[in-house]
Amino acid sequence: MIVVVGERGGVEETRFVLEHGADPVRGLVERGWVAGAVVADGVPEDLVLRYEVSAADPPRATGSGPLLRPPLATGATEADRAAARRRRRVAAYAVVVESGALLLTRLAPRTGAAGDWTLPGGGVDAGEEPVAAVHREVAEETGQSLSEVRLVGVMTAHWVGVSERGPEENHAVRLLHTARCTSPTRPVVHDVGGSTTEARWVPLTEVAGYRLVPTVPVALAATGHGWAHPNAQS
Repeated sequence: MIVVVGERGGVEETRFVLEHGADPVRGLVERGWVAGAVVADGVPEDLVLRYEVSAADPPRATGSGPLLRPPLATGATEADRAAARRRRRVAAYAVVVESGALLLTRLAPRTGAAGDWTLPGGGVDAGEEPVAAVHREVAEETGQSLSEVRLVGVMTAHWVGVSERGPEENHAVRLLHTARCTSPTRPVVHDVGGSTTEARWVPLTEVAGYRLVPTVPVALAATGHGWAHPNAQS
């Protein structure tokens, strides 16, 4: 379960359970609040997202309203939608920029986005705190050691797709962090046979030439490295 809490000056103003497919920032807006800084407490099974909030001006309507009908991924059908089982995945990622270069990883064929580049990170294991997941995933995928890992935002996605498990209505909750790597080395993928085939420090001036997953441009913009990427895949 994921609970979203809005606090103002240390006083709790609102609290709600994040429904399947919902976005925490949108949920706060629909309850009359503007989301600011966020911290995460707990583990995926019992996660609390605490936002510093301010009152919306003008106030918004109270209540989360109906969830939007999720889109179908490539190859999925309306029959898959009807048969889909709900699946929520909490994942943690890191934007790591050192000496003008961004740490990126390349996705393996088993991910369904073979050859695309993404941020290092991945699913938070049961009983694992998100910051610990960032350290683990980055070490497994790139061989880099991090410091100053800090949650800066939450991104969500909601779609119907088909995996080896069958039709699924997916709700991805992506915890976006910034981090330092004060002693960068040549990246090495230690998790051989996993979701990553390659890792690389990419100069920010060259990132626009890479085929990126949609999360990367959004994450860069959210962390002060924003730019319009001409090849971002939708």
